Amino acid sequence: MKKPSSKIREEIARLQDQLKAAETREAERIGRIALKAGLGEIEIEEAALQAAFEDIAGRFRGGQGATTRAATGRRNAGDDRTGGDTSAAVAPGADAGDAGEA
Repeated sequence: MKKPSSKIREEIARLQDQLKAAETREAERIGRIALKAGLGEIEIEEAALQAAFEDIAGRFRGGQGATTRAATGRRNAGDDRTGGDTSAAVAPGADAGDAGEA
């Protein structure tokens, strides 16, 4: 028997909530590590910081293409899990641009 569309919508909404929670946990973890490393105190363009993170991710994945993507600013489809909002990955819980300012 097929599921009614209302049940499918409910399941999609539940999965979207789970995805959002998982992305929040990941962003908070990376943000805490970035702040411990002192990135909150450095004035750096968000694009440059994202490129550096992409290079790091490429090194840990063992891929050769990370430097090319970072240099060109282009990604493969599906590479940007945050939908273009990189502030969550940089310093969740704090404004990325204001994290090091007093």
